[in-house]
Parts: sequence; structure tokens; C-alpha cells
Amino acid sequence: MKLAYGIGGVDYQERIDYDRMRKYRLARTQAALKEAGIAAAILTRTENIRYSLGLRGPFFVPQLRYALVFAECDPIMYELGDMLESQRVHATWIPSENWRFAYCTLNGIAGPDATKRQAQRLADAIVSNLKANGVYGEKIGTDGVEESTRQALSEAGVQLVGAMPAMLKARSIKSPDEIKCVRLAVAISNAGYATLAETLKIGMRERDASAACYQAMMKAGAETPSGGVRSGPNTFEVYHNGNSDRVIEFGDLLYMNTCSTTFNNYKVCVYRSFVVGRWPTAREKEWYERCYSRVYSVIGEIRPGASTADAAKHFLPASAWGYESEQRLLVAEVGHGIGMTYEEPVISRVFSFDHPQVFEPGMVIAVESREGEPGQGGVRLEEMVLVTETGHDVLTTGWPSEEIVQIGSVGS
Repeated sequence: MKLAYGIGGVDYQERIDYDRMRKYRLARTQAALKEAGIAAAILTRTENIRYSLGLRGPFFVPQLRYALVFAECDPIMYELGDMLESQRVHATWIPSENWRFAYCTLNGIAGPDATKRQAQRLADAIVSNLKANGVYGEKIGTDGVEESTRQALSEAGVQLVGAMPAMLKARSIKSPDEIKCVRLAVAISNAGYATLAETLKIGMRERDASAACYQAMMKAGAETPSGGVRSGPNTFEVYHNGNSDRVIEFGDLLYMNTCSTTFNNYKVCVYRSFVVGRWPTAREKEWYERCYSRVYSVIGEIRPGASTADAAKHFLPASAWGYESEQRLLVAEVGHGIGMTYEEPVISRVFSFDHPQVFEPGMVIAVESREGEPGQGGVRLEEMVLVTETGHDVLTTGWPSEEIVQIGSVGS
């Protein structure tokens, strides 16, 4: 489906209703906590704070800022001290009385005694708010408080349980406004691919090509651009080492991912493959045809009521690559929910046969696969798919994926 709108807000067209989206996400969070028997959750992960409260902020040490989200009361935000006043001004959907400054141990760098005291301050503040809202003594969730804080909360009588299962359940089903954010993130990432095709020249370094794509995605409206270029023999098993100073040569296979490029923190996970300065060989075409066929065979199983086991059967077993364990393909032959991070469900030979998950409308899933030979290079493809009421909708249609794309000066 083609986008009929841009990234800005206007009065003449229904676009993203951010207030409605924030209310939907908080309601999903609270419902998931209540269903899990969790009275409140201390959320420290940036994506969970963003999802439940709609607040953007930094991360450079654990627990820099955190939210106390109640299943049946308004949330309280413990904000990084020098951000607190500006957040009060701009994030008006948080009641003015529900702002606090955060206590952070700075990952213990002040020493053990200072860390313990700071953790006690944090625990005292949390306990005070739990008591004020009548839930002290009930189960309190966490998505990952650091150890000194966990100890201090335990000593203060707080019973901690894991909140991530509830948060993942909440985040798995996207509202129409969230889907619009995802579609815009995909369109922004396509600006990166267009720039790669327009600007790549033989003799550039991988990082030079990537830098141009980052700039294009920022200009197109990315909150954060991300991804990377891999080229030549580094396009198979060492694909996580990209944006290097390797010089791109004539005849190279090359692929770029725009994974973790965001619009309003909704991420894309997309791979596209290219060949530099020539047409692909018969062997390279065969690699890509196998890769494309596998991705779309998996996608073909995605519909409401079907399971991840139905889809995972289309991925190759690890033995096909000469590997001793399915774990070797954990993030190479996989489908995974995508939103603010990796989310439910997962399509994988590691998990899905023994622990299938059911596809539900509103899930967004990225499906990826690879082909090639070690030391020679390879190809990759990843598409993003929305589970609809009747089947699925491929979201990543703005840049071609049917075949390897030629870039640079193409020979005859």
C-alpha cells in the first residue's frame, strides 16, 4: 500500500494521532500487567519507557531513568535530573504531580558504599509510591533493575518478578497509528537505498557509502538512522562486521541493511543485495533465487491462526550448511516481531517446532535469510510483514527485492 501522507502533522488529513497512540500503548501495558498479576512495574529499558509513557530519553548506563507503571493507577516517571524540567513542559500527558527525579548508581562507579546508599534512596522512593497507591506487598515487575537496586528493593520488602513477558505481550499487537509509524520508517529507510544506488562508486570505502545513506535517512525524517554496508567476501559469515574501511571493488557483491533505523522509535529490519559494476553471474542469481524463495515461502505461512511452526519448516536446517547446531543460524535464518526492538513472535528452527506461537492481526514480523559461500560472498534478503485480519501485507515494497540490483557502472 502506497503512503498517502508524510511525516509532519497537518489539519487537512488523518495521519498519526499521537495522543490516541500513547493512550493505546499505556492501556495495553496496564492490561498486560494486570493479566500477569503484577500490581506495578519498574521499567528501566528505554523501549519500554517509550512504549508505555511516550517519553524519549538517553541511555548510557543502566537505570539512568525509570518509570513506575501501575496496573490500575496513573504512571510515575523518574526522569534524569537535567531533563526533568523540559519533560514537564513538553510531555503534558503525564500529570504534573507524577514527575520525580531519578536516582542512578551510574553503574557503580562511585564505589560500593556510595552505590549501596544510592540504591537505598531509589528503593525508599519506590516504596513510598507503592504505599501511596496501595500496592506495597503485591508483586512488582521489573524489566531489569541492576543488582544493587534489586538488593535494596528486596531489603525494603518489595517482591520483584519479571515484567518483560507482559511488556512483550503488550507490544506485540500494533494499533493503526503504530503501523503508520512503521510504514513511514520503511519509507525513510528506502531513501537510504536510493542514495546507495545513486552515489556508490568503485573505490569508495564501505563507511563512505554508509555515511551518505545515513545522511539521506536523517534528511528523510529518521529519528535515528542505522544499518550498514558489507561488501566482497565479507557478505557471508562475517556480515555483522560492516561499515569498515574496506575499499569496494569492481564485481563485488554488496548488501546493506537499514536495521534499527527508526521513526518515533519504530524500527525497520530490512536487507537488500546488490552487485557492483557488472551483472550477477548465474551462480549469484541462483543464490538469490533460493534466498528469495525461502523468505517468501515463510511469508506465505503468515496469517491469523497459523503458527510459527508452520512457517519455520521453510527455513533450512543447520545441517544444510554443515553446522552442528540450529543455534548457528539463530539470527541468520529467522523471522521476528519488530517494533521498538525485537518482539514476539519468533519464527525459528531453534524455538518454533517445540514452542509454536500463533500469528495475530496487528503483529509486524521481519523475515530474513541468506545464501552464499564462505570466503566467496553471498546475498541476503529481509522483508517486513504485517499480519492482517485475512492474511498478511508485505510492508517493504518501496525498494525492489525480486532480484539482485546492479549499482555502479554496469557492464554489458
